Amino acid sequence: MSENSVGVNAAPSGAGEVPEPKIRIVVADDHPIFRDGLCKLLALEPDFEVVAQAQDGHQVLEVLQKHDPDILLLDLKMPGLDGLATLQRLQANRQRTKVIVLTASEDKNEFVQAMKFGTSGIVLKQTATELLIKSIRKVHAGEIWLDSHTTAAVMRQFAAAEETAPPPPRGERERSPLSQREREIVALVAQGFKNKEMAEKMFISEQTVKNHLHNIFDKLGVSDRLELALYAIHNNLHTGK
Repeated sequence: MSENSVGVNAAPSGAGEVPEPKIRIVVADDHPIFRDGLCKLLALEPDFEVVAQAQDGHQVLEVLQKHDPDILLLDLKMPGLDGLATLQRLQANRQRTKVIVLTASEDKNEFVQAMKFGTSGIVLKQTATELLIKSIRKVHAGEIWLDSHTTAAVMRQFAAAEETAPPPPRGERERSPLSQREREIVALVAQGFKNKEMAEKMFISEQTVKNHLHNIFDKLGVSDRLELALYAIHNNLHTGK
């Protein structure tokens, strides 16, 4: 199968000006009318460039290898290799492209699985176009994008899983409070900052950031950055205050 590419011509710039790099996007959906319409909408944004389309998971893998885009808009319900299976492949390949799931599904279990497989955002297809555009820019900047409805749903799933988990051994129920520095790191994780970026922002080494994260995971009983980000949002720690 050949992918359909949709490009955007850069507007002429003044002498000596260096144009800002565009956010390079791939749209993956098995419905041609929806896919083509979305590409045309995205092409209207001056900082977006839709570099390719894909209609199933196998084509997504080919297109990403060829174009190495910044953002992948991925439908979960596709023939052959579906969205979740595609996410697993991308996670195993350590693909640098950030993924926003764009779906009509409201299956909360799928949302949780998608986040665990490395998705940076979830946008429902009934969402207003301007919010989808905003989500692309936010995720490209390193943030996690979940609307309030989706965040609540994902957190309920994590809470349900936590309720069914065996109780911690005696003596581990009381967790130590977070230090001020640890609270700052939690806030930065929730805002989408990576270890290196946090180290530079806080004027500490990357190893020190890793040590803090290890202690934070242990204190809060979370297992990864996603759970930490959700915990931070739920407990209003994402502002660092």
